[in-house]
Amino acid sequence: MNTQWILDIYVPIISIVFIIAVTLYIIRVLKGPTVPDMVLSIDCLGYDLAVFIGLLSLYYGTSFLIIGSLMIALWAFIFDLYISKYFLKKELGE
Repeated sequence: MNTQWILDIYVPIISIVFIIAVTLYIIRVLKGPTVPDMVLSIDCLGYDLAVFIGLLSLYYGTSFLIIGSLMIALWAFIFDLYISKYFLKKELGE
């Protein structure tokens, strides 16, 4: 079963949605009222970027982009752990 035609139709549409989402996340990072809002928008930006790169990997039919997608998702998770540790203990490092 060939699903390339589905990707040819939906990837441009989804790309526009991701561009709008990234724009809104960047606005929230720059103008966020609180630090947790900014952290949440950076977190969402990282995960959305990982999903978009995974979608591009399907579109181009290559598995090399999946590695980058996984690295971005892991970076976002580690970022969450680091920031939550900072909010709990008010110290950085270790």
